[in-house]
Parts: sequence; structure tokens; C-alpha cells
Amino acid sequence: MKGVLNLVSVGPGFSDLIVPRAEAALRDSDVIVAYDLYLRWIEPWITGKEIHTPPLTQERERALLAIEKARSGAKVALISSGDIGIYAMAALAFDEMREDDDYEVNVIPGITSANACASLLGSPLSHDFATLSLSDLLCPWDWIEQRGRHIAQADLACVLYNVQSAGRQEGVYRILNIMLESKSPKTLCGVIHNAYRPGQKVSIHHLEDLLSLQFDMLTTIVIGNRFTQRKRGFIFTPRGYNNWDAPDVGAIPCGCPELPEHALWVFSGTSDGNQLANELALQGYPVVVSAATEYGGEVAAQHCSGVSVWAGHQGVEARKQALSQNQARVIVDATHPYANLISEQLMGLSQSLNIPYLRFERPSSFAADSGIECDSTEQAAEQAIRLGQRIFLTTGSKDLAGFLQAPEANEREWFVRVTPEPEFIQRAIDLGVPRSHICAMQGPFSEAFNTALWRDLEIDCVITKDSGDAGGYQAKVAATQALDIPLLVIKRPKLEYPFTTSTFDEVLRQLQDWQIN
Repeated sequence: MKGVLNLVSVGPGFSDLIVPRAEAALRDSDVIVAYDLYLRWIEPWITGKEIHTPPLTQERERALLAIEKARSGAKVALISSGDIGIYAMAALAFDEMREDDDYEVNVIPGITSANACASLLGSPLSHDFATLSLSDLLCPWDWIEQRGRHIAQADLACVLYNVQSAGRQEGVYRILNIMLESKSPKTLCGVIHNAYRPGQKVSIHHLEDLLSLQFDMLTTIVIGNRFTQRKRGFIFTPRGYNNWDAPDVGAIPCGCPELPEHALWVFSGTSDGNQLANELALQGYPVVVSAATEYGGEVAAQHCSGVSVWAGHQGVEARKQALSQNQARVIVDATHPYANLISEQLMGLSQSLNIPYLRFERPSSFAADSGIECDSTEQAAEQAIRLGQRIFLTTGSKDLAGFLQAPEANEREWFVRVTPEPEFIQRAIDLGVPRSHICAMQGPFSEAFNTALWRDLEIDCVITKDSGDAGGYQAKVAATQALDIPLLVIKRPKLEYPFTTSTFDEVLRQLQDWQIN
């Protein structure tokens, strides 16, 4: 009697998403081979059948077992979640088949992770897209990075599978940084955990924000392209883009005629960075101030005289083009002490373009008696949840998800202070912060202001960064001490800079040593 091998897809999780043809194949099969987790989805159709459940790690053993049963004349269903032909068991089954096998083979398609997650987000995959698995068990990591780079350069929407595991933590962040080399930091993305299963979570972020999140093997990431839009809490990518020649967000006009050539490029966004730009202009240097937001550009234009301002969300390719076309003489990195991603990009551009790099960073103000030092956002969130009920975040908008999505975070009340940019306010709202708990204001703030605000809000724990005196750190210390509430301070990231200083005079001396005049 000729056997049958049914390669059955059972979708993302809920039984109502299993296609009728899969149900029919399960009913018709005598032997079921599956990872035991999948049995709960198909239980109504496999009662009384011969069932085999080798562990998750024994995928090849499952394929071989199903094939041997089919060779012996049985009707066998080899089960896979999602679609069995996408990152799943079908390829292993075909790999182990022989040309002289005579059992019947049926491949039953299903709803894969990309489709399921896209449906929860809206319609982000409506035009060309790619999928990329971040597991290097069956594919060398160099290949994964190379494919990720090509996806980013083509600005394809993409779906990242096998995002993060206990033994593979850093790969996803390397891929996200590769994406940021070519895609806008403001590219809309979705993060989906347990799609169509108990514990499902769906959230929408900008690409740059994903670097501050934690994931796992039950997470899928969908990254849009330059045309992906947001509407009614969903994201979608138009089928017809209308203007195919439209520049990417952050792209710059060829040549940048409004910016001076041979200038010092000061990447700022801080008050002391703008002061440094002023000082360099007073010394007679042509200066371009680059700010990451339009609001930062407005502040720079108000406080910096005799400089040119380039503002907005620029990706690394846009920065490279601007520095190259305008023949920048020096890259002065005066970004925030915690803007390590930008600093890493600027150091990379310095090397690739052979432009001198100089790091100007405000000195640390942290002292052992001024607050409780935390190694990371995760540690600060854990401590805050243990110490407080009404927690105030002065850490900016970028790290909000790390606090608000921490374990037991929903059992606390969170208050946030963000720069008054609409997108930052929207980010807090999207993460579930009530509008009444959002303070959209430009700092730094005085001790008196902080004390009055936190007293009125009945705050019992404050989280901040070691932002230095220029960032109002001492005022926060004094206010929390006056109110007798804990201040948690997140450590500064450690980077290996080729040259760094915290004084204007040292910047000027270094420029003279480089004979920049």
C-alpha cells in the first residue's frame, strides 16, 4: 500500500486560522509527527491517531520519522507552525527524501508569521518586501549581515524572524544598525510578540527606537520602507507610491549649496554643544551645526550666531553625503552623552571619509551620595518598580519603552518629561502614558521647579541620566533630596573615542594641532 506524506501548515496559533485543506489532511492521516506545542491547535482532528512528538531541537529526526512512516505505507502528517515551506520543516523533508521514494507528497500552505504579524499591524507588506531570519544555526552570520545590508539599501519593507534568543542577544541590534545605515531613523516598524496566541502584544515604533527594546524568539519585527505611513493606530505601505523619485526622509539636495564648504561640522542637540559652535564661529571658523530634530534646529538657530544649521532626521547615508559633498574639515561630536548610536556612526564616517573626529562631552556630575547608580535601563526600571509607585522619568523619549514595558510596569504610575516635539509626545501616548502624565517641556529645569512639580504630582521615585551640570543634573539631585525620594541614575555608555575633551580650550588647541584654520 502506497503511503502519503502530508506536509501540513497549521498557521500562527489559533485554530480558526488553520486552512480547511490542512484540517482535511489531518483527518485523513493515521500518523501525526509534530512538536508537542502544536498539538493543542489541532487536537479536535487527531484524536485516536498515532502521535509522535520529538523535541523542538530534533527537527531532522522528526522529518526522518515522518518519511520512514510514509515509506512503510502509512498516511502521515508532518506538522509545522506558520507555513511549513517558510523557515520550517518542508525543506528538511525534501532534503531527506530519495528519488526512488514512491509515497505521495502533499504540501499544504498556511498563514506564516509575516502574514499574521502584518495583519495585526495593518498592511505594511503591500508592496515588495523581504524576510530575513536572524538565526545563524543554519546560515553563517556574515551572510545574514550581507543580506540585511542589501535589504536596507533597496529600502524594502522586511520581516525579521528568529529575532533574539537567550544565547543570541546582540545580532538583532547589529542588523538594526545596518538598517539605519540606509533607512531613515523614522521608518515605521512593528514589534509583535506571540501573534495570534495567548499573551499577544503589538506595538509600533520608529526604527531608531528598536535599539532600546528587548525581544525574544516569540517576537517578530516588521520594518517598513520610506513610504510606510500611519493611520488610525495601524501602519500601511501604499501599493502605488505615486512619486517614485521622492527622496528618502533625511536625504539632502545634491551639493547642499546653502551650506558652506570646508566647515567644521558640529553635531549638537545640547546647550553646551551650541555654545561650542558659537565659540568656534567667534574664532573665525566656518561652522555647520547639525541637529537631529527640527526643534533642535530652531534652538540652534536662536542661540548660535554666524553658523549654518542643518536639521532634521538624517540617516547615516545622508550624513555621509553631506559631509562629503561639502568637504567637511572636522567632525565635532557634541551630541548628548547617551547618544552612543550617533557617536558610533560619526566615528565610522570619520574613518570612511578620512575626516578628523573630535569628541566634546560635558563632564560627569555623578557622586556616590547624589543618587543610586544603575548599569542599564532594565536595572533602573527594576529598581524603580521596587522603590516607587508614582515614578517620574527624566530620561527622554528614546528609552520610554524599556521602562513602560518592563515586568510589573503596569502596576505603577509613570510620569514622563519629553522635549516638546509632537512625535515624542505621540511616542509616550502610544506606549500607554496618560496625557495628564506627560510634561512636554524644554529643559534644563531649576531645583525649585523640579521640587514644586514632583511634590504636586506626589512623585516617590525619579529616574534620570548622568547628564552633567549643563543637563540640570544637580537641580534634580537637590530636588529629590529636598523631597526625600530616591533618584536613580543610569550610567553613561562607554565608548572608545579617538579623541575626547570636556573643555572649549582643549577643542581649540586640538584644532590648532591639526592645523585647522
